[in-house]
Amino acid sequence: MTEMPLTRDAPAGCFVPSPVEPLPHQLLAALAQHRMATNQQLQDMLRPQASRLNIVKPLSRLHKEGLVAFTVLPRSNSRRAWFLTPDGARITRDWPQLRGRPPYPITSASAASMKTPHVLTVVRAHLAFVGDARRRGDEHGYLDWTPEVAHSLGDSERVIADALMYYVQHTGDGSRTKLRALVEVDRATTSSERLATKLIDYARLHTYTPGPPGRRAAQANTLPAWQRWYPVFPRLLFILTGASPVTLAHRIEDLQAMTAEHPAVAQLARTVPLGAAVLDDLEHHGPSGPVWTPLNGRGERRSWTEL
Repeated sequence: MTEMPLTRDAPAGCFVPSPVEPLPHQLLAALAQHRMATNQQLQDMLRPQASRLNIVKPLSRLHKEGLVAFTVLPRSNSRRAWFLTPDGARITRDWPQLRGRPPYPITSASAASMKTPHVLTVVRAHLAFVGDARRRGDEHGYLDWTPEVAHSLGDSERVIADALMYYVQHTGDGSRTKLRALVEVDRATTSSERLATKLIDYARLHTYTPGPPGRRAAQANTLPAWQRWYPVFPRLLFILTGASPVTLAHRIEDLQAMTAEHPAVAQLARTVPLGAAVLDDLEHHGPSGPVWTPLNGRGERRSWTEL
């Protein structure tokens, strides 16, 4: 099943957040959405052409107002990672553009220091897509990437994606295509087998159909649960980092082996694009480059949109 093209009403442009919305408001929204980011990451998200001071000054004002705080990154020449304070989280909680996001704020320096490595790596992955979209004239902004999105598998079990990505691809014939992806960011902190078992969770999600409680059980809804949120099951993207090239290649091979050997995952791969790539490759060549290995084992590396 593939995404449906849409007719484009206006020419594609560089998709950058509108400067009409005040930058302090955008900074709070970005930190509410992504939970944590460095000065440079916030600049790359919101004002890629501006000077560093354009970001530092409003962050300093928000800090004085008690809406944001920071933790100093270890071995980083005093680089700061910013997050919302409880007051900042309370203010942004009901903003329209942030409704429905997972309520997992980081509101203390101790929590920030423990979550920094993974959260900032997920932001790195997002920024690779942001930069690529700007270069290509596609649409992918700082609110089009939602971290830690959970889906029920029944019996109190859940699968939690590191991020849900929305992306609109513009093509040369004047059309555009809506793309969605569930993203897993792997820092090689667990075994390769544990990483590969995530594919089983997504295969279960693909077929999971909740049954209604009580007397209507015989008239159970036959639609999979994921259709409550998506018209098409999102593609699955595994982004790997934190180890040598040889180790990362082996982890991708294990993802391919799970796809080939597990019946439910093999069934998933027949209709859902599955791919894996190395984060450094995304940053150096762009996600639209030939950096993605198809997990179904078919063909050479390619763009994520061509999996």
